[in-house]
Amino acid sequence: MNFFERQRQVRRLSVRLVLLFVLAVVGIVAVVDVAAVLAFNATAGRTGDLIGLVAVVTLGTVAAIGLAALVRTLALRGGGGKVARELGGVPVPSDTTDPELRRLRNVVEEMALASGVPVPEVYVLPDEDAINAFAAGWSPSDAAVAVTRGALRRLNRDELQGVIAHEFSHVVNGDMRLNIRLMGLLFGILFLAVIGRGLLRAGVLSGGRNRGGGGGGGGANPLPLVGIAMLAAGYVGVLAGRLIQASVSRQREYLADASAVQYTRQTRGIAGALKKIGGLTEGSELKAPKRDEVGHMLFGEAVRASWFATHPPLVDRIRALEPSFDPGELRRLSQRWAAEPPSGRQEDAALGLVGRAAAEAPPPTGPAQDGGSPAPLPVAGTRIRVAPDEVLGRVAAPTGTDYTHAAALLDRIPDPLLDRARGRDTAVPLLFGLLLSGEPPVRRQQHAAVAQRHGPDLADAALREAEALAALHPMLRLPLAELAFPALRDRPPAELESLLAAVFTLIHADDAIDVWEYCLSRLLLAELEESLRPDSRWRTDRRRLTDARSAAAYLLSVLAQVGHSDRSAAERAFQSGVDALRPGATLPYAPPENGVLALETAWPVLDGLRPEDKQRLVAATVAVISHDGTMTVPEIELLRTICGLLHCPLPPLVGGMTSSAG
Repeated sequence: MNFFERQRQVRRLSVRLVLLFVLAVVGIVAVVDVAAVLAFNATAGRTGDLIGLVAVVTLGTVAAIGLAALVRTLALRGGGGKVARELGGVPVPSDTTDPELRRLRNVVEEMALASGVPVPEVYVLPDEDAINAFAAGWSPSDAAVAVTRGALRRLNRDELQGVIAHEFSHVVNGDMRLNIRLMGLLFGILFLAVIGRGLLRAGVLSGGRNRGGGGGGGGANPLPLVGIAMLAAGYVGVLAGRLIQASVSRQREYLADASAVQYTRQTRGIAGALKKIGGLTEGSELKAPKRDEVGHMLFGEAVRASWFATHPPLVDRIRALEPSFDPGELRRLSQRWAAEPPSGRQEDAALGLVGRAAAEAPPPTGPAQDGGSPAPLPVAGTRIRVAPDEVLGRVAAPTGTDYTHAAALLDRIPDPLLDRARGRDTAVPLLFGLLLSGEPPVRRQQHAAVAQRHGPDLADAALREAEALAALHPMLRLPLAELAFPALRDRPPAELESLLAAVFTLIHADDAIDVWEYCLSRLLLAELEESLRPDSRWRTDRRRLTDARSAAAYLLSVLAQVGHSDRSAAERAFQSGVDALRPGATLPYAPPENGVLALETAWPVLDGLRPEDKQRLVAATVAVISHDGTMTVPEIELLRTICGLLHCPLPPLVGGMTSSAG
């Protein structure tokens, strides 16, 4: 199942989620209506206007559930970090020097670069001794990955990689969005239990006064009965919520486990983590009060004993990874670890991962790492053979080779640049330095525009960074920008708005900005906007390709124009893209007069395409850029940036291509 098929599956799961929610609401309303009728008859002593009563109670119940779900969903618009903080999560600074936290951040950064997505926020749940983790957010740009203190202490680097890879599968495949919607809906259907407890308490307190008042009221107090009914309805909601969680999450956990194996190119990591959950007393059980609300998004079960488990049985998950696994092994591990629990760092030392290697390099995972240093990065003029089908298969599907390549890319970025990318005060000038044009006239215009709107100090600092970055390899520019993203995102909304304005200024400072600089600027602008204003709409992929014909033609014609100085060659490249987009169709080659800036209106349209149409658009983009069957390194990085704008994350291609031509 490739990325685009997984996106279609997520859409189907969203529809199923809505249907299950509606069925749960119908069941809850029925319980409340019956209770209301009984309470009315008990207090009034006659049948009364039951139709009107049922109508009022039904509308009130539906309104209460809907309003509660809406309020909870709006509260979650803060993104994945909001969920992590509600569970007691503490952010891990990007420049941390704590060995355990540094190891965690490095694993997350390597996985993000290998997956082609922004580095998410990283949290630790310090009060949780069990082994568990989760990823939450509306999109990769506002995502957060959180792990428990128990996972940091008990898992070695292999196992931590496996767990983080599992969570990144949820990040890149859109599962997070479904999970956070489910949190809002579950709160709505569980809300009645809270109201029921309140009414029951109020009824008990006021009931005594009514009975002892001796006045003429005479009727029995209905509040206890209504409270009991709503409490019962709330527990119907609890049951329905667990069923919904299990329905949505069980199969996806198997897929995420398989993806983790694909990402890390070995099973021992994630299988080892699952075995430690099964063999340790703490297991994966959380202590946080809101554990049930997030049960469907966790790596392991939040509650050890449950009738309606949100995850497949632990033994089944391990057997899917290791078919010959003997469940008796868990008993033997449990007996051994009861006397001496495992230590992840001690296991790292036993594997030879000590010192700098333990903190900043993954353990050997296969033949690609044998033989010492990684191969040198290709020079900018090297042409790499590519095929559209191969690229499509790589979207949101990093392999162990990509992971190794991402670690090698991190190793090749000079330490001073890494430190400045991770520093809160130095990340902004570094980012602006990446976005400044290489053409002196354009750079002067950009410098003047930034100085005028944001002050000369920031403009001069960006200029110094641009000069320091001049020799940076093209394949390292996008990874460096993504590493700087967490330090940019961790700012008050007013500062983020100022950053957005500054990036917009750089894009529009001069019409001569080239397509690579424009696309990198636009990608970071989009990521900052998404982190500041997460899109919580139910559907963002409604458009058909026929509705986006002009926008697609703009993109293909701009790419053809910037890649070829000869018009006839540009027309041939454009037509190859049209053939991939709509076989047999003919579109006129008419590059816009304002060049790449014409794409400003195209991105929202293209990003809103259905998964099947977006798949064809990515294939068409590859066809244009590589119409001769090859790409240069800058062209590959341009393709990755465009895919990022379309929310189709593409891993670094050079590390995993099957052949190349010099």
